[in-house]
Amino acid sequence: MLSALMAAFISAAFALYPLVARLPAAPVWVALLFVLQETARGLIPFNGFPWGRVAFGQVDGPFGRLASVGGAPLVTFAVVVTGFGLAAWLPRWREWRRAWALVPVLAAVVITVPVQAENGTKTVAVVQGNAPDIGLGLLEAGAELRENHLRKTAELAARPGPKPDLVVWPESATRTGDRDPVLDRMVDDLGVPVLVSALKDGQNAVIAWRPGTGSGELYAKQELVPFAEHIPLRPLARLVTPFADQQDLEAGSEPGVLNVADTRVGLGICYEVAYDYVLRETVAEGAQLLVVPTNNAWYGRGEMTYQQLGMARLRAIEHGRAVVVAAISGVSAVVRPDGSVVQSTGMFTEDLMVGTVPLRSSLTIATRIGGPLHVVFTAAAFMACLVGLLRRREPKWVHLRNAE
Repeated sequence: MLSALMAAFISAAFALYPLVARLPAAPVWVALLFVLQETARGLIPFNGFPWGRVAFGQVDGPFGRLASVGGAPLVTFAVVVTGFGLAAWLPRWREWRRAWALVPVLAAVVITVPVQAENGTKTVAVVQGNAPDIGLGLLEAGAELRENHLRKTAELAARPGPKPDLVVWPESATRTGDRDPVLDRMVDDLGVPVLVSALKDGQNAVIAWRPGTGSGELYAKQELVPFAEHIPLRPLARLVTPFADQQDLEAGSEPGVLNVADTRVGLGICYEVAYDYVLRETVAEGAQLLVVPTNNAWYGRGEMTYQQLGMARLRAIEHGRAVVVAAISGVSAVVRPDGSVVQSTGMFTEDLMVGTVPLRSSLTIATRIGGPLHVVFTAAAFMACLVGLLRRREPKWVHLRNAE
């Protein structure tokens, strides 16, 4: 059903192809249509499903660096316009004026993404406590997940030598309330703040837990997973998902920026890394480091966790920030601001990953213009369709005259 719905958006985009195919610079308008359908399916239905965008598969190629200029929309646009542009040019390869399709490639090659620290560095530890590979059985495994992460954190506290500046727990590692003496004692023993990812008061949250003071400010996930964290069309959903009778989580409404370990930390939880605005808002509000707690154990040993890591890497390039991915069963990773992976863990293993990350405060072009760029691309796509529609309605003699 999901595949059919996603295919419907692409089909709708290419149903409009005849309107723009005969316009001057047609590959540009075709690429804008493709970006338009990605934007649309990131919004509807049920707050959208932005997974599977062209840009997310480009992080290791030359186009990935364009993310620092225009984010995921520009990367998708560059890939599609180059493909259609080359298809239009190659049959007429002697006509060099048509070789403009190579411009996005050349632009991507010359872009550099700075990685040096601007505000010092921090040492961050990720506690990957692991989860059983039992799919939907994880609904009943909360106590095991909590115990796994308490045990691994105790191992970290017992290690000789300097402690990290900050510790991160992955998404849904525990449940907690306003008071949790066990977590208080754990953080006190560790002696450094912990970003505890937990289900709290009906929200999927990340809580800043500090030695001596305990639970502090939190970030609540804004983009909840439909048919899992909230159930639209509940009577129909009962036919297709065992989550149908679960209580809906409550979505947050504020950007995820927490002041912890003398650092502005930007947060996006799991599924949220696919949404352009979530991490962009945190960087615009001063985030020097991005952290993405996630729980991919539901999906077994498939490619989903690597797809999500690709998204996190693109966000690193887009905003010029290091990204720490904390996954409950892997793959956890430390990503540099240029999207390269410095450290990573395996899947369905217990692990303690400690890495040093640069803190940065300068804003990329993509961070500054990301929101308006969506509007420009969308408006241009609609205008192209409108012009194409008007041209189709013109009398044939007008086209003959223009051809002369």
